[in-house]
Amino acid sequence: MMAMEEGKEQVSANKMSLSRALTLRILVICLLFLVLGVGLSVISMHSVRFSMIPQIVAKAPSTVQPRFEGANTLENFIRPPSNLMHNMNDTELLWRASFAPQIKEYPFKRVPKIAFMFLTKGPLPLAPLWDRFFKEHEGLYSIYVHALPSYTGGYLSSSVFYRREIPSQIVEWGRMSMCEAERRLLANALLDISNEWFILLSESCIPLSNFSIIYRYISRSKHSFMGSFDEPGPYGRGRYDQRMQPEVTLNQWRKGSQWFEVNRKLAIDIVKDTTYYPKFKEFCHPACYVDEHYYPTMLAIQSPHLLANRTLTWTDWSRGGAHPATFGKPDITEGFFKRIFEGQSCLYNGQPSSTCYLFARKFAPSALEPLLALASKVFGY
Repeated sequence: MMAMEEGKEQVSANKMSLSRALTLRILVICLLFLVLGVGLSVISMHSVRFSMIPQIVAKAPSTVQPRFEGANTLENFIRPPSNLMHNMNDTELLWRASFAPQIKEYPFKRVPKIAFMFLTKGPLPLAPLWDRFFKEHEGLYSIYVHALPSYTGGYLSSSVFYRREIPSQIVEWGRMSMCEAERRLLANALLDISNEWFILLSESCIPLSNFSIIYRYISRSKHSFMGSFDEPGPYGRGRYDQRMQPEVTLNQWRKGSQWFEVNRKLAIDIVKDTTYYPKFKEFCHPACYVDEHYYPTMLAIQSPHLLANRTLTWTDWSRGGAHPATFGKPDITEGFFKRIFEGQSCLYNGQPSSTCYLFARKFAPSALEPLLALASKVFGY
């Protein structure tokens, strides 16, 4: 009996052992199936994700706006503004105009032009004379007019001055607003990369020679025509303010004519100046006339070797006073201009010359008719 009971117990233990082993195998198999299923699911998800990317990219709207194909061409970059009126303020304009290529050679055929800049109160009464002067010389000049904002008149579409006005501000004689207007003219002219020389003129100026002579004279000069001299006495050094130190010392103080011609390098130097401008704005007020001292002093400090130290514009100060003589209809004769031409003596590129003035002022509106009558014989245009 005891043997039989021991046998039963052994059989029962074997059955339990087999049962446990079977259960363990089933669990292992289930676990394997579970791992396999999870792996297949992950692989399937990645396959679907990557297979959908091309479709998503194809259907999703682009956030990058296509550029106009010609916007970045060299031609568009060098083309002068078609409309001189813009919405830039002076700070933006001067900053934009101060850009300068660092490579001297241009990668295109550049025909250097003269920028004629007219600083006026209103109309240009001598415009018909200038129209004749510029005739048949297109491509060699640009024109810019700074008139008072209150002036709303215009010019005939046949005139070279048609739509050549720039955004302007009020100008007061003898004050910094005068130089600010000149900087505004220079800055607008600098936006045309072909402008190489810049001449400041008034509504009372006339050209004393034809365009070809003036273009050749300016383009072949090694210097810019800015008067800059040290004048002792109350009208020179007497206008200096010691508070302008250390930027400007008394020995550096200079005086010169308001009417100048400068090359492109000096024009950029003028519009980008932030060193001397604040000093002259704060400490040069009438009887210190800033338009006679600011540029002559600054350029004499920075680039004296580039200055001819004289102006190209003839003016008669023989009558004395704060303003030069004005000439009207009765004054306009061949003998009047003969006296101007014969009395000239100066240096041009270091050599003596009898041609010193290319322009003259001041001429009243009444002088237009006789000037037109004499222009062909006396001036050559």
